Amino acid sequence: MARLQTGQQASGGEHLLVSLLFLYVAATTLWPLARLFASAFQPGEDGTPLGLMIATLSSRSTLRALSGTLQTALFSVVVSTLLGVALAFAVSLLKLRTRVALTFLILMPLIVPSQTMALAWIELFGAQSPILKPLGLAPPPGTTNPLYSTGGIALVMGIEHMPLVFIAVRAALRALPADLVEAARILGISPRRIGTGIVLPIVMPSVLAGSLIAFTAAIGNFGVPALLGIPGRISVLTTLIYQRLNGFGPAAAGQVATLALVLAAMAALAIVLRNVLTARIAVPLPAGAPLLPRRPAPVVEILLWILVLFLSLVPLTALAMTALLPAIGVAFGPDTVSLDHFRAVLANDTVRRAFANSLMLATVAAGISMLVAVPLAFLSVRRNHPLLRLLDIVIEAPWVVPGTVVALGMILAFLKPLPIIGISIYGTMAILVTAYLARFLPLVLRPVAAAAQSVDPSLDEAARVTGAGLSRRILSIFLPGILPAAAAGAILVVMTALNELTLSALLWSSGTETIGVMIFALQYEGNSTAAAAVAVLSTLLVLALAAIATLASLKLPRGTLPWVD
Repeated sequence: MARLQTGQQASGGEHLLVSLLFLYVAATTLWPLARLFASAFQPGEDGTPLGLMIATLSSRSTLRALSGTLQTALFSVVVSTLLGVALAFAVSLLKLRTRVALTFLILMPLIVPSQTMALAWIELFGAQSPILKPLGLAPPPGTTNPLYSTGGIALVMGIEHMPLVFIAVRAALRALPADLVEAARILGISPRRIGTGIVLPIVMPSVLAGSLIAFTAAIGNFGVPALLGIPGRISVLTTLIYQRLNGFGPAAAGQVATLALVLAAMAALAIVLRNVLTARIAVPLPAGAPLLPRRPAPVVEILLWILVLFLSLVPLTALAMTALLPAIGVAFGPDTVSLDHFRAVLANDTVRRAFANSLMLATVAAGISMLVAVPLAFLSVRRNHPLLRLLDIVIEAPWVVPGTVVALGMILAFLKPLPIIGISIYGTMAILVTAYLARFLPLVLRPVAAAAQSVDPSLDEAARVTGAGLSRRILSIFLPGILPAAAAGAILVVMTALNELTLSALLWSSGTETIGVMIFALQYEGNSTAAAAVAVLSTLLVLALAAIATLASLKLPRGTLPWVD
């Protein structure tokens, strides 16, 4: 029987709670993923074992999409790594007066939705760019946007995933003992040699870890390859899955399950490789005071602002300027600025419904995830239950594997009517809610679990001894201590889910449109100005949530929000 860390036996109520949590995760995660992988192993039309998988993997379209996925992902990782490492070193090792603002802007490509950033870069580098055209730097009229290419997809994805490398390297630099660097300075070693010969080798495991995380994000990215790759005829696995399902529907389930299995295998390989490499080359460090920036660098700070503004705000500025123009090709100026597109999209019933749907989905997913994360974190820090260890692994899977894999699992699991009640949730809002719950639970669980580690277990033990029930111990003793972290995690879920596209693109139906789907659909139809208006409105909404989360972070443990020191 599982036991408390203090030696006391687990109660029947706690066993029941563990069982209920396992059933929840099994319904939202285990069953869909198991159903997906089972579909990929079907026999071929002639009964050949694994015939469907072999036929799908050997097809020309699959090989072309696999090649496109690897090319764009690997090239994007180079961009992410170079930018992320350079920015992390600058922000962590230099004395900057505007460190917090710079950090937030560096993380902007990760906060702003993928499809919005892709659309922003399209407007910036297009022939009618409101910023580059007046400067004479835009492509000639009638030419293809240079981003509609393998290099363009890699560049935009590389910038979008750069914060993943930045966060990993910055965390390693903040843990670097000051004594190590001070000793090198006393010996007269130059700052350049300290950086390349001492600091860089120590943080290299984090560089590799961040790069592999960026690779995992790149192979599962749908928004950027969809908006840049489909017009440029660049095929990747995520867009091929989308096109197969759009063209053939559930009849293509076995084929797309095989493609999703390839994505999952690539993601799993990257994660295993990350764990192996970081374990083998990790450098043990002595405990000590963290390294603090010593040298002011005003010139470098100015150059950093120029770079960060170009990466984060200039594309969004081009997007906003496009939304303010009456039509594509009209020069931007005081006499041409108009809010007509904003009025039009806000008056559009479908767009308003998409905003309402996204807000509802994000709020419901955040609320239910909080309700699940709190008791799960409570049990995890107090019990060594085997089911809890299994749940910890399974819960991370929908966040680690590409969202396309999760969406396909939902389709295959819930296409047929549910047992007993005989109702199918396919094509309804319920399947979107289920997918969001599986995908975004880790965003709440991580900060809650971190905060739970600091809660004094003796308070719970004293309450248990005095006869307090399980629900009262969780609600009255445990919850107040971790509520700020749970609220921050819920806000992160809302920010992420509000403009989600990868899941919604495969699961939406008439009446269940989301903001991400609307932006993609409007751009795909050629209505760039309307798409820009919707994207700007959604970005403002996300930034407002980020501001709320920043204010809430004053009561949170350090590191709960990545952009707050």
